[in-house]
Amino acid sequence: MTAPAPAPARTERHTRRLSRRFPRFTKDTARPEGGGRAAPGDAPAPARQWPMLVVLSTVALGLLLTALDVFRWGMLLVGVALLVGAGMRWALPSVGMLAVRSRFTDIATYGVLGLAIVLLALSAQPNPLLEIPFLKGILHFTLAN
Repeated sequence: MTAPAPAPARTERHTRRLSRRFPRFTKDTARPEGGGRAAPGDAPAPARQWPMLVVLSTVALGLLLTALDVFRWGMLLVGVALLVGAGMRWALPSVGMLAVRSRFTDIATYGVLGLAIVLLALSAQPNPLLEIPFLKGILHFTLAN
């Protein structure tokens, strides 16, 4: 009888982690592109996050107008705030906490949602400022069935 062949030597990669599962605790997470501070570190905290504060304060003002029964202008302000957020994410190299995912994903999300809110606010009843031709047909089709 011959002796069994020796097991292959384990490299450092194999000795560190034997499981194919993801680690329970992550040690580092990549910050989104442009997710650094928007102002130097010695600036006060609100100044470091000014892009996010601009968008949030504009949305808050729009929601306040909506609560005060100025629905159309409030929702227009909310939509414009998201469009401004998309513009800042596209134009500025660092936008602080306004950067959530990749630059493309943030711009697409802010832009599509902002445009949808603006279009729906402009076409809201009564007396819509914008007539979307196929919207009336969709509404009648969904209510008729």
